[in-house]
Amino acid sequence: MDMDDGLLRSLWTRFFRYNWAFGLFLVLLFGIPRFVLVLEANVSGTYNFAFIIFFLMWFTPFVFLTKKGRKKIGLKRPGHYRYLLVSFLLGVLSCAVVFGIFTLLYQITLDHAFVYISRSGGVPSGLADADKLIYFSIAVIPSMLFSPIGEEFLYRGVVHGSFVNRFGEVKASFFDSLAFALTHLAHFGIIYDAGHWHFSVLPALLWVVCMFSVSQVFFRCKLLCDSITGAVLAHAGFNFAMMYFIFYWIY
Repeated sequence: MDMDDGLLRSLWTRFFRYNWAFGLFLVLLFGIPRFVLVLEANVSGTYNFAFIIFFLMWFTPFVFLTKKGRKKIGLKRPGHYRYLLVSFLLGVLSCAVVFGIFTLLYQITLDHAFVYISRSGGVPSGLADADKLIYFSIAVIPSMLFSPIGEEFLYRGVVHGSFVNRFGEVKASFFDSLAFALTHLAHFGIIYDAGHWHFSVLPALLWVVCMFSVSQVFFRCKLLCDSITGAVLAHAGFNFAMMYFIFYWIY
């Protein structure tokens, strides 16, 4: 009996086995439209359609995996509740490190990942303190829900699990982290400015390295909590800190 037996819903076993090829299929299935929609959002300043992709990612474990499969990827109650807050704080710390590196190297310019993300997202500048808190609250809530749940269920969950049987937990995390990092080039690296596109090579490379490293932190938090909840909370902590730096340091 194959190790992937009983993990994939019977509907999909006609076409797939739960292995690395299936994981690559999901990376492309969600990654390509998400990449295109984020690039379009960088022009329009609205991420409404991109959020739909994140929301659809929420359902990947339930659409593709059995109850046994979902438990296998860590979709279960945390085994170590005491590490949930630690995971959130590690996400915050990871964001602070990324912000610090980009600020040190590029100051507040478009070569700074957080500056570009804030401007492409249409964050208004020159807000009064009271208005800033309102805008921050509006922005931080969806950023802590949609992509942390969707991306972690997909990358640290279903995709990661598809590589585990062949490569083991640690090597599998390299594959899902690389997919996660490359997908984030749509958010920063491919720059739209003054009506023109250009590829900012060194900042983009740094961004990919940072996103890969952050993904590894999320994976370790998943292991720490013995549940994908740890990865979700770490990701939510990262996004919370990113919104804080955008609203209270950049603007």
